[in-house]
Amino acid sequence: MNEAQLLGPRAYGQVLGTAVLKATAEDFQVDEVLNIPLSGDGEHLWIWVEKRGLNTEEAARRIAKAAGVPLRTVSYAGLKDRQALTRQWFSVQLPGKADPDLSAAENDTLKILKTGRHKRKLQRGAHSANGFTLRLTQFAGDKAAIEERLQLIAKQGIPNYFGAQRFGFDGGNVVDARAWAARKALPEQRNVRSRLLSTARSFLFNQVLAARVADGTWQRALVGDLLAFTDSRSFFPAGVAECSDPRLTILDLHPTGPQWGEGDSPATGAVHELEQAIATREADLRDWLINAGMSHERRILRLPIGGLTWHYPEPDILQLEFVLPAGCFATVLVRELVDLVPVGQTDSPCVF
Repeated sequence: MNEAQLLGPRAYGQVLGTAVLKATAEDFQVDEVLNIPLSGDGEHLWIWVEKRGLNTEEAARRIAKAAGVPLRTVSYAGLKDRQALTRQWFSVQLPGKADPDLSAAENDTLKILKTGRHKRKLQRGAHSANGFTLRLTQFAGDKAAIEERLQLIAKQGIPNYFGAQRFGFDGGNVVDARAWAARKALPEQRNVRSRLLSTARSFLFNQVLAARVADGTWQRALVGDLLAFTDSRSFFPAGVAECSDPRLTILDLHPTGPQWGEGDSPATGAVHELEQAIATREADLRDWLINAGMSHERRILRLPIGGLTWHYPEPDILQLEFVLPAGCFATVLVRELVDLVPVGQTDSPCVF
């Protein structure tokens, strides 16, 4: 499956150039934003880690081994890219134990920056946002047009697609999810089951968002929509009055799309009809999610880009800095600007 099938149309038209992303780990930097003050005591040791070329699960395994504890006692808020320079929190449960020597976990791919005690473990999804610094190298394009588009994006946001990396190489996770759904079965391995269910929900959401981008309604409320604030999981129905709420204009309030699960979509009118039509088109995936016991949730269709700034440290390097809510994809912003090409190839666009 290609990128257009997995995501959908771009909001702002054709790309304005080409570039390389992740030529080095430093070109894709992520800092987890976790607004939780540590208590200074308790049985949980929280660890602020910098990792390079290392995925989150492997970092957790190394911390567990160095601490001499089972892997299940190590927690983290979210998964971070392997091919990146990332800084994120972990916690280790150490009831009645002193702080362990974690130096064995460190090398050139993992550094422990600081530690602190807390009364509770780090929960999945506890981080509020992620800060990004992206360096688009070997950039070739229209800088004036890039400037104009970035200003527009800062003002209007972008479609909140799940990024192509959610779906695996060439959309392989979608293929696997469809195969399991057709058999009306679930993988026995918990991590595989979780990954494929998440893939299916993300794919259905992207299909709804793609339709809203295509008809130009992704960034405005329709009667029958369900609205949510940027950092809230709760939502409320949109009537005529809500569709002109000024908080929509300032990118604080947004229409939402379905993350499918048990129960019918609470949307009404034309919005409900669209969501049902897409779910019916992918009936096997929809029923698979329902039978797996997933809950129907909502995700904002429009993604505001916090603190977006940009500059050119070198003539052929475009550097972007911005903050996104947890669970949102930085590559979706890049997609509205340029086509990404493989390292060492600036004449052959590739899907990212």
